[in-house]
Amino acid sequence: MNRIVENIQLSENVFKMKVNAPQIAETRKAGQFVVIMTEETGERIPLTIVDSDKDAGTITIIFQVVGKTTMCLAEMKEGDDLFAVLGPLGKPTEMENFGTSVVVGGGVGIGVAYPIIKALREVGNNVIAIIGARTKDILILEEEIKEICDRLIVATDDGSYGVHGFVTDVLKDLIDSGETIDRVFAIGPVPMMKFLCEVTRPYDIPTIVSLNPIMVDATGMCGACRVSVGGKTKLACVDGPEFDGHDVDFELLTNRLRMYCDEEEEARKGCGCHG
Repeated sequence: MNRIVENIQLSENVFKMKVNAPQIAETRKAGQFVVIMTEETGERIPLTIVDSDKDAGTITIIFQVVGKTTMCLAEMKEGDDLFAVLGPLGKPTEMENFGTSVVVGGGVGIGVAYPIIKALREVGNNVIAIIGARTKDILILEEEIKEICDRLIVATDDGSYGVHGFVTDVLKDLIDSGETIDRVFAIGPVPMMKFLCEVTRPYDIPTIVSLNPIMVDATGMCGACRVSVGGKTKLACVDGPEFDGHDVDFELLTNRLRMYCDEEEEARKGCGCHG
């Protein structure tokens, strides 16, 4: 069992949870994830490790309530136990001093962007962070990211805060302004990552995306998380979760993510989290 140390709501349907997992806290690296089970017969869901505290033996995850299991997670309290937390899983983010790295986070993907920004800065990169949300009310981690990057640009779709527009517009403006950009990391909704890759493609700026397809075992055995990258089948759990965005088949990824929408809706309706 893994005890919950903290579970707080950051914005509408987005929560930050600290969990006691000392072995994972000791070894995890930016870009890696865990698989969480709330109960023995429950679903296995992958969640990126946002941060860790080796001394306290805790890891931090951020999740959005989208299905039955995340609904259950949102209702859990400090002192409750998770049945299992497995990890760290996946390949860590490739880390070196690229020069100027731009990390773009959208929605709950801002949580995934946080450890990448932190690690890039630690190895000497000049890090520009671009974070965006539909409105100011659902923007997360602005202050935390401001502390660990060299420059932060915030955008909201409705113009309620920061730049009025999409993160793709902000990145395009940076490129057009003559800013030297050596690498881009994009984490967020699939359409956002797809369009960011289209922005960087004409300039041959290497662009890394973090993919979160449907996973089951997360060890490469089931094949549920397969994605097409450069015309080859890859498994996000063991080959990723990060890939060259210019090679990802985003249409196939989108279609696969929609495969179980009806079943997920039925599971939400029958959620037994309330006891």
